[in-house]
Amino acid sequence: MTAKSHLRGHPIEYLNDEWVYCDTKETTVETHKERPCGYCGEHATKEGHDACLGTLPGVMNACCGHGRLNEAYVQLWDGFCIRGKDAVVFSDILKKWR
Repeated sequence: MTAKSHLRGHPIEYLNDEWVYCDTKETTVETHKERPCGYCGEHATKEGHDACLGTLPGVMNACCGHGRLNEAYVQLWDGFCIRGKDAVVFSDILKKWR
């Protein structure tokens, strides 16, 4: 049985001791920065942020979930982390304060 997961909205699988994209079988290690989000189709910003989020004030890191609401999160500098739908709502509020 092949292990499967998702990376930035793209289905991936573990083959021959490495993670590859299911559609092209390209290794994720070499191509993950070149691929747009599998959900919205946008490329990451030059800083590496999800295009739909950009830089959020007061946030250490965040992920939109790339179409998987339960995988969205916002981590604050004090270590507090908000996940799922609450993270999406929180990031939408922060985007208004940029």
